[in-house]
Amino acid sequence: QVTLMESGGAPVEAGGSLRLSCKFSGTSGYSWFCMAWFRQSTGRRIEEREGVAGFDSNGQTKYVDSVKGRFTISRDIAENTLNLQMDDLRPEDSGQYYCAFRSSNCPGNWYAPMTWYNFWGQGTQVTVSS
Repeated sequence: QVTLMESGGAPVEAGGSLRLSCKFSGTSGYSWFCMAWFRQSTGRRIEEREGVAGFDSNGQTKYVDSVKGRFTISRDIAENTLNLQMDDLRPEDSGQYYCAFRSSNCPGNWYAPMTWYNFWGQGTQVTVSS
């Protein structure tokens, strides 16, 4: 059973930085897997959860346009951790951040809807004040 646990969310002022981490376990039986960070913006429904950062099928990092140049996704396979460095935060970045896992290679163009992923963490809250 794959388990994911996010941490690092906090209240922060606009322009500040946060580093989110997702500790994962139970993945040793998978030769390939794909992970990404999703955000459920404040007031939005679960089905409106959007991907903000992930990897394409070549392992290249990819981002949604609104976070390009400000967020950096990275993974540490030895530590079983997926990270999201968030800089120059804006109020519109507020929301619950989730890491997601699927037991296959990532899509060619990196983006997949939340329904494509089969395991999720509980999320960590980021609140950016202006």
